[in-house]
Amino acid sequence: MKNKTFWIFAILTISIISITYGVTKLITPKTKATELALDCHELPNTAESSAFKPTIENKNKPKGKAPEGMVWIPGGEFSMGSNVEDESLCSLKGVTKDAAPIHRVYVDGYYMDEAEVTNDQFEKFVKATGYITVAEQKPTKEEFPTAAEEDLIAGSVIFNPTPSAVNLNNFYQWWAYVGGTDWRHPLGPESSIKGKGNYPVVQVAYEDAAAYAKWAGKRLPTEAEWEFAARGGKTGEIYAWGNTLKPKGKFQANIYQGHFPIKDGDTGEDGFKGIAPIKQYAPNAYGLYDVAGNVWEWTNDWYSVDYYKTLSESGKTARNPQGPDAYNDPNDPTQIKRVHRGGSFLCTDQYCTRYMVGTRGKGEVRSAANHLGFRCVKSI
Repeated sequence: MKNKTFWIFAILTISIISITYGVTKLITPKTKATELALDCHELPNTAESSAFKPTIENKNKPKGKAPEGMVWIPGGEFSMGSNVEDESLCSLKGVTKDAAPIHRVYVDGYYMDEAEVTNDQFEKFVKATGYITVAEQKPTKEEFPTAAEEDLIAGSVIFNPTPSAVNLNNFYQWWAYVGGTDWRHPLGPESSIKGKGNYPVVQVAYEDAAAYAKWAGKRLPTEAEWEFAARGGKTGEIYAWGNTLKPKGKFQANIYQGHFPIKDGDTGEDGFKGIAPIKQYAPNAYGLYDVAGNVWEWTNDWYSVDYYKTLSESGKTARNPQGPDAYNDPNDPTQIKRVHRGGSFLCTDQYCTRYMVGTRGKGEVRSAANHLGFRCVKSI
């Protein structure tokens, strides 16, 4: 970008991953990083496990078969949120407070896509409707009045690894706005999704995901529906598969291992360096794939840092909560955001462990990135 003011546009998208604040740790040499990662794979310190009460599933089941590619989520009452106090298991204290306190929630049953929406599925939607995603649309002067005209070009943000170790307190170092980036070209104009039809579609903004869901006769899940489904009927476990990151020494999700965020830093110990096709790991107890890692997923809820506190203080079980009435992010008060869930292939125990099932992400609604997708639900 010739004009630095165009970073205003990039900031919108980078807000997707601006999870940690005030991080000052410097990435250590590779051998030390490996030791650090091993330490972080131990169970984190948690507050009062008794905060989680048993999940009570609904017993009623719908008649007939589930819609193609979807599974039945029974709904019921459960304890929502996280009591993990650290952003990473390496003790960056306090950053996961937006996922506390744990509170009781009830949701009705629904169908949910067993995996994230793929490139092939999104392509069918685009061909049927002629839909143009936000990333493919040229930004306007009305949106960014201080940007130079030559900087108003369609595009999006991609992960841009650093050549060497960097301090982790400035995420601008590893993200870059690139013109010509969109869902067909997720890593820039020279990239392609050819041969990747079964990969999650990325570079989709909230309205893109909502448009697809409406076309498919579905909708985006509420945050409560997403977490109930991801927990798979279990109570208070750290991950969708249990309390151990690597049961029997095997990774259960596509996340980042190694030296973040340097070039070729991901060791691919989980089988993948970067994004993976869908369904590469075992599903959870409800038959859902990739509810941790691979790509973040949009939900329908506005993001509010204190929403869980509001629900908890009511003293009641929240029934089918739809999220707050307005967005509220004190760290970025001017940006309109909705909640992301699940973490991505860039989540690492050095910086972001939001693949923990009760934790939250957030993103500006007209922003996209190469680690952000979605899945849909369907009411009965």
